[in-house]
Amino acid sequence: MTKVHLRPAVAALPGYQAGARPSGRLVYKLSSNESPYPPLPGVMAAVADSLADLNRYPAMLADDLVDGIARFHDLEPGQVSVGAGSISVLGHILTAVAGESDEVAYAWRSFEAYPIVVGVTGARAVTAPLAPDGRLDLAALSAHVTERTRAVLVCSPNNPTGPAVRDDEFKRFMAGLPESVLVVLDQAYAEFVTDPQAVRAVSALAAYPNLVVLRTFSKAYGLAGLRVGYALGRPRLIAAIRAVTTPFSVSAAAEMAAITSLQLQDELRERVAGIVERRTFLREGLIAEGWEVPDAQGNFVWLELGPEAAPFADACKRAGVLVRPFPNEGVRVSVGEQEGIERFLETAATWV
Repeated sequence: MTKVHLRPAVAALPGYQAGARPSGRLVYKLSSNESPYPPLPGVMAAVADSLADLNRYPAMLADDLVDGIARFHDLEPGQVSVGAGSISVLGHILTAVAGESDEVAYAWRSFEAYPIVVGVTGARAVTAPLAPDGRLDLAALSAHVTERTRAVLVCSPNNPTGPAVRDDEFKRFMAGLPESVLVVLDQAYAEFVTDPQAVRAVSALAAYPNLVVLRTFSKAYGLAGLRVGYALGRPRLIAAIRAVTTPFSVSAAAEMAAITSLQLQDELRERVAGIVERRTFLREGLIAEGWEVPDAQGNFVWLELGPEAAPFADACKRAGVLVRPFPNEGVRVSVGEQEGIERFLETAATWV
């Protein structure tokens, strides 16, 4: 046994459970919220070209990508910070604002990484319950804000339950918070949102100096294996986030893949439309079978199963479909290949 002292906050961290991976026989992987498609056309070639410089360090802060993201969102480069996936960027954000004796509030159940990234800072996690329909209850979340609160995490669409925060409720929420509290609007699934009432985070940046928007290339863009995420906010906030960002955290290959992907918006919209169509097929199929399914605005659906979550996931695995169980809570099913969705619906029908 090592006698090296470990920080109590680190020793108490929960483990992150990734979606199950296929092994052995052919199965459909609906256990991780990743794209079932390869990268967009031309991205692989751009990455291949970048590999000739593997002996060189990438740009320390991925400046070309920062410039591309800024142009895409009609912002200034000083309003963009990038990192190795949105989880990494969130860690940088919280490192910049929270520490021992501070608090960070978020709804629960929400993104599984939240307790981990908050715990690493040494801050205390404060959680508020979801509404019965799987939506974030922003009024309840606001009630958990105290003088020690340094940040509030708002996941929209909420992973794993699916609903997106609406614009009117977000405005009421922001109006009731002190401007000293940072709000992180986590929009990893923004490209899949079809609810016309959903908050449009980037346009909200001008109205709220204490708002940071979190985005990723892992989901809609299909770059989960390269790890690229980014934050948008006021220059003062972004400068603080950059100050604690690990240098060279975005590889040259990842930067080139993200830059190229940003230039393929027509292809992206076509791909997203196909995933949204499958999402509708999946959700409506489940409802027709008798399931209650929250509004799905990401690339996944949620089934509340309580103690039956793990047995249900096992039944799906035996049928050749991997889903993501949250023990004693529910199961998240990602939108993947059409054949996998149909096989999942067959299993779900026998269970209900």
